[in-house]
Amino acid sequence: MLKKSWQTPTNLLFIMSVAMTFAFATWMALLNNFVIERAYFTGKEIGILQSIREIPGFLAFTAVFLLLVVKEQAFAYISLALLGVGVAISGYFPSAVGLYLTTFLMSVGFHYYETVKQSLSLQWLSIEEAPSVLGKLIAVSSLASLIVYAFLWIAQSYFFFSYETIYLLGGGSCLCLSLIMWLGFPSFKSVTPQRKHLILRKRYWLYYALTFMGGARRQIFTVFAGFLMVEKFGYSVSNIAALFLINHLFNWGFAGKIGHIVGKIGERRALTFEYCGLFLVFTAYAFVDNAVWAGVLYILDHLFFSLAIAIKTYFQKIADPADMASTAGVAFTINHIAAVFIPVSFGLVWLVSPAMVFLMGSGMALLSLLLARNIPSKPEAGNEVVRRSLWHTKGSVG
Repeated sequence: MLKKSWQTPTNLLFIMSVAMTFAFATWMALLNNFVIERAYFTGKEIGILQSIREIPGFLAFTAVFLLLVVKEQAFAYISLALLGVGVAISGYFPSAVGLYLTTFLMSVGFHYYETVKQSLSLQWLSIEEAPSVLGKLIAVSSLASLIVYAFLWIAQSYFFFSYETIYLLGGGSCLCLSLIMWLGFPSFKSVTPQRKHLILRKRYWLYYALTFMGGARRQIFTVFAGFLMVEKFGYSVSNIAALFLINHLFNWGFAGKIGHIVGKIGERRALTFEYCGLFLVFTAYAFVDNAVWAGVLYILDHLFFSLAIAIKTYFQKIADPADMASTAGVAFTINHIAAVFIPVSFGLVWLVSPAMVFLMGSGMALLSLLLARNIPSKPEAGNEVVRRSLWHTKGSVG
């Protein structure tokens, strides 16, 4: 295939992000209403479904074994196709078993795609352009989410589309874009051949720790922050939808700039700012008594999350280029470890004191801050952490 000017790895990453968002945002937006109205779910069934959804996240490390038989770029297309199919057929299986199976299929595609996307991004993008492009990918995904939410509102308010039709359109668009990418883009080669076995390196310990804490923080936001809005402040479905729209509007407008900022000030300062902000946000969650201010905190919380791209660019700078694929799977698994115990254990704490849940989140933010301060001002291979006396690495204080 003769390569054209638009057939670049960066453009391919943008289209991949749009395809994933069309399917996953549709699934997320319809989930609660669909399982209650059509499958008559209670808390028990939705808990099981969410647990099933996290299983492929733990299995993300197996991606490295599949790469023995399929190339990463093709694997990304296959993963997106699985995601699209899983979402497209969800509306036709309105039962507990049916939804468990379609959710698992959708989640396999989603988690394998996210694993491979991280690997391909760090391989295809230079160290200089990675922060900016990763920020733009968040912005593109947010714009796609806005399109999905606007479509859902119009489809149900004016055209009265059925769940089956909306699921089919959301998943089908992802499937179609996967086919277009497969036919429309050449195969891009990695500069460095990737290792096809699991790797855990001692010198990557700080990256692993930051990744784990990022997963823990994600659970506080996704599980408990939204629950607070409904339980304490009585947010309606439309109120929550408005929060989603505002979140993605801000991400669309600022995520690209956040990537530029990370590239300019460095990972150490960017993550320091993020975790200081999260400490204040989580502490404020514990004591907020106003619905509007609670919504503001929710939006700020989501904005701070955009700075997490600094963890990826930090790893890109310190890693052996041949480790990107294998480490992406391991990191995704580490990121999902917190999904096992935080929702359950913190949920029990919630029954006693919701404020304590967020104060524990503040403690996690402080621990993350300590980890972030151990990033050198100029990280690179051989200069992964500041504290060289403990980890036998050359350090620098920045």
